[in-house]
Amino acid sequence: SRCFEGLGRRFCPVVKGRPASRFRGPGVRHGFCRASALPPSNLNINDVLGNYSLTLIDALDTLAVMGNSSEFQKAVKLVIDTVSFDKDSTVQVFEATIRVLGSLLSAHIIITDAKQPFGDMTIKDYDNELLHMAHDLAVRLLPAFENTKTGIPYPRVNLKKGVPPDSNNETCTAGAGSLLVEFGILSRLLGDSTFEWVARRAVKALWSLRNNNTGLLGNVVNIQTGHWVGKQSGLGAGSDSFYEYLLKSYILFGEKEDLEMFNDAYRNIQNHLRRGREACNEGEGDPPLYVNVNMFTGQLMNTWIDSLQAFFPGLQVLIGDVEDAICLHAFYYAIWKRYGALPERYNWQLQAPDVPFYPLRPELVESTYLLYQATKNPFYLHVGMDILQSLEKYTKAKCGYATLHHVVEKTKEDRMESFFLSETCKYLYLLFDEENPLHKSGNKYMFTTEGHIVSVDERFRNSLWQDILPEEDSAEKIKPNELKAVNFSSNCNRVPDERRYLLPLKSNYMRQIDRMVGLI
Repeated sequence: SRCFEGLGRRFCPVVKGRPASRFRGPGVRHGFCRASALPPSNLNINDVLGNYSLTLIDALDTLAVMGNSSEFQKAVKLVIDTVSFDKDSTVQVFEATIRVLGSLLSAHIIITDAKQPFGDMTIKDYDNELLHMAHDLAVRLLPAFENTKTGIPYPRVNLKKGVPPDSNNETCTAGAGSLLVEFGILSRLLGDSTFEWVARRAVKALWSLRNNNTGLLGNVVNIQTGHWVGKQSGLGAGSDSFYEYLLKSYILFGEKEDLEMFNDAYRNIQNHLRRGREACNEGEGDPPLYVNVNMFTGQLMNTWIDSLQAFFPGLQVLIGDVEDAICLHAFYYAIWKRYGALPERYNWQLQAPDVPFYPLRPELVESTYLLYQATKNPFYLHVGMDILQSLEKYTKAKCGYATLHHVVEKTKEDRMESFFLSETCKYLYLLFDEENPLHKSGNKYMFTTEGHIVSVDERFRNSLWQDILPEEDSAEKIKPNELKAVNFSSNCNRVPDERRYLLPLKSNYMRQIDRMVGLI
């Protein structure tokens, strides 16, 4: 590994001859701080890197959450002075949105917050430069939404030239349908409905393509024909953040139709994807598990789950389905205990990894943090410590942390994803920092799918336009305390106070899950 001194450029890996496809459909998630050392033809890497200081930008609000004002200010100035999006770079629309656009907006909100809860994060003579950069980037991404017959965007766009002539007409559901939070924030900060409108149109287009019988969506779609190329319906790669953003868009913007779509989607997920006993912590049968099924029939398609699905317990916490979240989290934690990491794909029937690498993903840490916030059960501090010690033991490198090439052999790859600093480190830090201003300031915050913090306040619930949802009466706002998800198997009222200092899952069920993953 080569170290680069200076903030945000500490670990700039070069991949030597290994394929880069990482099973997130067209929207694979990779992140380094530069792409220039890599072959230009290696699109799976280069179209994420973008040649725009990705790691530096993605980690901005992590510095603020950690209270490091001097490094935050230094990093912001470095971004303002050195980063430009006027480049002949072809990037993934989804990755550029969640990693770069989202971080710029989050840092801008932190800088301009009158309360400054994290310490003095203000920038002398700051003139909304990060907001202007976010606007510039979003404008360069807009061509992806043009010339598609469905309104679903192209997966890639060139920052200078627009959509490449040979662009792929297929995109994944998560990649096309998880742009609304960042684009909506930008629209509402600027008072320009364009960005929210195109992102919301894409969500509604995908939603209209769900199967009439099952209500499920596939994971890969043709943006011109609306034909489902990938018929797998699951909670992991290709689908995950679509469901996450239906709920988070509602939380942030208060649009009733977002909640209605989420409730409908969650009901269909419970009906067709969930296997195992009805209740998490009582009754007989196998532990609850969410599987991959055919979107048209609801029939099982394969016997693996992927590490991205570990975000789902955290999403269940947000809707109050804490019992079910406890059970699903325990399953992923059992896999972590077996390997000291989460393999990218794990075959629950064979009790072995199908894809054995671990790129420092944050999803299990994220769910651990949110479950601790919901229950305050010290068990989740133990889980966090276990994860932290595994990262230190198996992934630490000379100047950063490395992807595990194989979770059994513990071999490393010479790369550190940008989301390691943006998400994994942030959630671990917040898990143990009870007194963090994010918990104590009285402000309400939401995490984007890339872990960027956004304050939940009235300015995002008040749009300056009336035509954003012209045809729906359902666009009326709902108050935050009216959030209700329907038809889930359990809810937070079933977690009694006396269980706070017991194992969140009864010991016999814990052992059952351990046996299920081959721990015992």
